[in-house]
Amino acid sequence: MTDLEFMDAALALAREAAAEGEVPVGCVIVCDGKIVGRGRNRRETGKTALGHAEVEAIREACETLGGWRLWQCTLYVTLEPCPMCAGAIINARIPRVVFGASDKKCGACGSVCDLFTMDFNHHPQVEKGVREEECGALLTEFFKTLRLELRTRPKWRKKPE
Repeated sequence: MTDLEFMDAALALAREAAAEGEVPVGCVIVCDGKIVGRGRNRRETGKTALGHAEVEAIREACETLGGWRLWQCTLYVTLEPCPMCAGAIINARIPRVVFGASDKKCGACGSVCDLFTMDFNHHPQVEKGVREEECGALLTEFFKTLRLELRTRPKWRKKPE
Protein backbone atom coordinates (compact mmCIF):
# COMPACT_ATOMS: atom_id res chain seq x y z
CA MET A 1 0.00 0.00 0.00
CA THR A 2 1.03 3.62 -0.50
CA ASP A 3 1.06 6.70 1.73
CA LEU A 4 -2.17 7.81 0.08
CA GLU A 5 -3.89 4.51 0.85
CA PHE A 6 -2.75 4.52 4.48
CA MET A 7 -3.97 8.12 4.83
CA ASP A 8 -7.31 6.94 3.41
CA ALA A 9 -7.46 4.42 6.28
CA ALA A 10 -6.79 7.26 8.75
CA LEU A 11 -9.51 9.35 7.08
CA ALA A 12 -11.99 6.49 7.52
CA LEU A 13 -11.24 6.53 11.25
CA ALA A 14 -11.63 10.32 11.32
CA ARG A 15 -15.07 9.94 9.76
CA GLU A 16 -15.99 7.41 12.47
CA ALA A 17 -14.92 9.94 15.10
CA ALA A 18 -17.07 12.63 13.48
CA ALA A 19 -20.06 10.28 13.43
CA GLU A 20 -19.66 9.94 17.21
CA GLY A 21 -19.51 13.72 17.70
CA GLU A 22 -15.74 13.76 18.15
CA VAL A 23 -13.31 16.05 16.37
CA PRO A 24 -12.58 14.07 13.19
CA VAL A 25 -8.99 12.93 13.59
CA GLY A 26 -7.88 9.44 12.64
CA CYS A 27 -4.52 7.70 12.85
CA VAL A 28 -2.96 4.45 11.69
CA ILE A 29 0.48 3.04 12.43
CA VAL A 30 2.07 0.83 9.81
CA CYS A 31 4.84 -1.76 10.12
CA ASP A 32 6.09 -3.78 7.15
CA GLY A 33 3.16 -2.65 5.01
CA LYS A 34 0.49 -3.69 7.56
CA ILE A 35 -1.60 -1.56 9.89
CA VAL A 36 -0.63 -2.50 13.46
CA GLY A 37 -2.35 0.35 15.32
CA ARG A 38 -5.52 2.35 14.81
CA GLY A 39 -6.92 5.30 16.67
CA ARG A 40 -9.46 8.07 16.47
CA ASN A 41 -10.32 10.93 18.74
CA ARG A 42 -12.39 9.86 21.76
CA ARG A 43 -11.93 12.75 24.18
CA GLU A 44 -15.64 13.42 24.56
CA THR A 45 -16.81 9.79 24.74
CA GLY A 46 -13.94 8.79 27.01
CA LYS A 47 -14.05 12.00 29.06
CA THR A 48 -10.26 12.18 28.93
CA ALA A 49 -7.74 14.70 27.62
CA LEU A 50 -5.60 11.72 26.58
CA GLY A 51 -8.18 10.46 24.06
CA HIS A 52 -6.25 11.56 20.98
CA ALA A 53 -6.07 9.41 17.85
CA GLU A 54 -2.27 9.14 17.94
CA VAL A 55 -2.17 8.01 21.58
CA GLU A 56 -4.80 5.36 20.88
CA ALA A 57 -2.93 4.13 17.79
CA ILE A 58 0.44 4.06 19.59
CA ARG A 59 -1.08 2.05 22.44
CA GLU A 60 -2.54 -0.52 20.02
CA ALA A 61 0.68 -0.75 17.98
CA CYS A 62 2.71 -1.38 21.14
CA GLU A 63 0.30 -4.16 22.13
CA THR A 64 0.32 -5.66 18.62
CA LEU A 65 4.11 -5.62 18.30
CA GLY A 66 4.84 -6.50 21.92
CA GLY A 67 7.01 -3.54 22.87
CA TRP A 68 7.07 0.21 23.32
CA ARG A 69 9.72 0.97 20.71
CA LEU A 70 8.06 1.47 17.33
CA TRP A 71 11.32 2.18 15.50
CA GLN A 72 10.22 0.29 12.36
CA CYS A 73 6.85 2.04 11.97
CA THR A 74 5.27 4.97 10.15
CA LEU A 75 2.45 6.96 11.73
CA TYR A 76 -0.26 8.43 9.48
CA VAL A 77 -2.61 11.00 10.98
CA THR A 78 -5.18 13.33 9.44
CA LEU A 79 -4.21 16.37 11.56
CA GLU A 80 -0.77 17.62 12.57
CA PRO A 81 0.11 16.19 16.01
CA CYS A 82 -0.23 18.39 19.09
CA PRO A 83 2.61 18.67 21.65
CA MET A 84 1.30 15.72 23.69
CA CYS A 85 1.10 13.46 20.66
CA ALA A 86 4.44 14.64 19.28
CA GLY A 87 5.95 13.75 22.66
CA ALA A 88 4.38 10.30 22.50
CA ILE A 89 5.78 9.85 18.99
CA ILE A 90 9.26 10.80 20.22
CA ASN A 91 8.98 8.44 23.18
CA ALA A 92 7.79 5.58 20.98
CA ARG A 93 10.77 6.19 18.63
CA ILE A 94 8.54 6.36 15.55
CA PRO A 95 10.91 7.35 12.72
CA ARG A 96 8.39 8.74 10.21
CA VAL A 97 5.22 10.80 10.59
CA VAL A 98 2.86 11.58 7.72
CA PHE A 99 0.03 14.03 8.34
CA GLY A 100 -2.72 15.61 6.30
CA ALA A 101 -3.89 19.01 7.53
CA SER A 102 -1.72 21.47 9.42
CA ASP A 103 -2.95 22.72 12.80
CA LYS A 104 -2.23 26.42 13.11
CA LYS A 105 -3.53 26.53 16.70
CA CYS A 106 -1.82 23.52 18.28
CA GLY A 107 0.45 21.82 15.72
CA ALA A 108 3.80 20.71 17.09
CA CYS A 109 5.40 19.57 13.81
CA GLY A 110 6.05 22.98 12.32
CA SER A 111 2.88 25.07 12.63
CA VAL A 112 3.12 26.46 16.18
CA CYS A 113 6.41 24.81 17.08
CA ASP A 114 8.45 21.84 15.92
CA LEU A 115 9.23 19.42 18.73
CA PHE A 116 10.94 17.08 16.29
CA THR A 117 13.77 19.57 15.69
CA MET A 118 14.42 20.23 19.39
CA ASP A 119 17.21 18.66 21.43
CA PHE A 120 15.39 15.42 22.17
CA ASN A 121 17.00 12.03 21.64
CA HIS A 122 14.79 11.17 18.65
CA HIS A 123 13.95 13.18 15.51
CA PRO A 124 11.19 11.75 13.30
CA GLN A 125 11.08 12.58 9.61
CA VAL A 126 7.86 14.45 8.77
CA GLU A 127 5.87 14.53 5.57
CA LYS A 128 2.97 16.94 5.62
CA GLY A 129 0.07 17.63 3.30
CA VAL A 130 -0.84 14.07 2.30
CA ARG A 131 -4.57 14.16 1.45
CA GLU A 132 -4.50 17.68 2.92
CA GLU A 133 -7.65 18.86 1.15
CA GLU A 134 -9.75 15.90 2.30
CA CYS A 135 -8.42 16.07 5.85
CA GLY A 136 -8.98 19.82 6.08
CA ALA A 137 -12.45 19.65 4.52
CA LEU A 138 -13.55 17.02 7.03
CA LEU A 139 -12.46 19.25 9.94
CA THR A 140 -13.96 22.40 8.40
CA GLU A 141 -17.33 20.73 7.82
CA PHE A 142 -17.36 19.25 11.34
CA PHE A 143 -16.77 22.62 13.02
CA LYS A 144 -19.18 24.44 10.69
CA THR A 145 -21.92 21.95 11.61
CA LEU A 146 -21.02 22.15 15.30
CA ARG A 147 -21.24 25.97 15.31
CA LEU A 148 -24.68 25.85 13.66
CA GLU A 149 -25.85 23.24 16.14
CA LEU A 150 -24.59 25.24 19.12
CA ARG A 151 -26.43 28.36 17.88
CA THR A 152 -29.74 26.52 17.79
CA ARG A 153 -29.42 24.81 21.18
CA PRO A 154 -31.34 26.37 24.04
CA LYS A 155 -29.01 28.26 26.32
CA TRP A 156 -29.01 27.43 29.99
CA ARG A 157 -28.87 30.45 32.18
CA LYS A 158 -29.15 30.78 35.90
CA LYS A 159 -32.31 32.66 36.74
CA PRO A 160 -31.75 35.96 38.53
CA GLU A 161 -32.67 35.91 42.18
